[in-house]
Amino acid sequence: MPHDAPRLTGVLVLADGSALWGQGCGATGEALGEVCFNTAMTGYQEILTDPSYAAQILAFTFPHIGNTGANAADAESLGPVAARGLVLRAPLSAPSNWRSELSLDAWLKRERVIGLSGIDTRALTRAIRTRGMPNALIAHAPDGEFDLERLRALAKDWGGLEGQDLAKTVSTRQAYTLAEGRYAWPDGPAPIQAPRFDVVLLDYGTKRNIARCLGEIGARVHVLPADSSLEAIVARKPHGIVLSNGPGDPAATGRYAAPLIAKLIGLGLPILGICLGHQMLGLALGARTIKMRQGHHGANHPVKDLASGKVEIVSMNHGFAIDAASLPPEVEETHISLFDGSNCGLRLKGRPVFSVQYHPEASPGPQDSQYVFSQFAAEMAAHRRQP
Repeated sequence: MPHDAPRLTGVLVLADGSALWGQGCGATGEALGEVCFNTAMTGYQEILTDPSYAAQILAFTFPHIGNTGANAADAESLGPVAARGLVLRAPLSAPSNWRSELSLDAWLKRERVIGLSGIDTRALTRAIRTRGMPNALIAHAPDGEFDLERLRALAKDWGGLEGQDLAKTVSTRQAYTLAEGRYAWPDGPAPIQAPRFDVVLLDYGTKRNIARCLGEIGARVHVLPADSSLEAIVARKPHGIVLSNGPGDPAATGRYAAPLIAKLIGLGLPILGICLGHQMLGLALGARTIKMRQGHHGANHPVKDLASGKVEIVSMNHGFAIDAASLPPEVEETHISLFDGSNCGLRLKGRPVFSVQYHPEASPGPQDSQYVFSQFAAEMAAHRRQP
């Protein structure tokens, strides 16, 4: 190594024993997780604070990460950052944005997230597309000293995401209520003065902007823990139920969530599922979920509405999917991915119950998917008019 080469202070050790060396940034230490790649060019803070990324290490395919800095307003979670780490091609960019409150490096240190730059993210992305998302350990030590064999053993022995119910680890512990709309420049989210609806949002790892988009349609949002009882939900006298996004294996979370959702369907209330909530609804209706090889992670995914033929550009973040072949006859597939044909939406025929695999609140289109919340509002309004 040339004497002027930078010290390698970070490493990504894959479960197969291979090691990718680079420069550490953010927090020091080590963390285990599943490595996935994300193709979004913006919104890195929103991505890192999305609770759906619990126990995952993000490899960003876009090289310039850090140029907008970080701020309190863009955090998608009220709790600690669930992502285990991030992997980059280039060193973190210096912030250059009027909304920046601190650099991304300082933010990563504060949030205890390990970063690693100098990695060939193209090669890593190709490997994931070919062989699937690997289990790995990310480590950062300023002195560059690592016990590589110990790290290899830890990466090899980690069990991965399959079978893990991570929703409970990121869900709120106590119920709370929100009534605010989407972010509006320059003052931020505005309070909803006269809510039209009361909505229960079951928190499997919800993003803040889901509640804000519900506020935009006139909803007062009651955020409840993932394992809430039917009695606790009914006590809020909701006009509709939203099943949030979240992390982990849907089959594991579904052991307690699916039976509850089946009872909620029996109440006749409008129900909307988003991401993991979509998978929870599918399980409650009798479908099954499958692990994807590379998953969908990014803000440029084309999804087709099978009824209208419209193609939406959407934000996605999931490593499991509903197996469309397992949908029962009373459930209609409504959306598919144009990347791989996987299921991206469903509706229970004749009932105000529907869901999407993507994130309509993330707005990469930017307005392509806002109709999902308008449709939910229309279902709630129609249900209220029933005698």
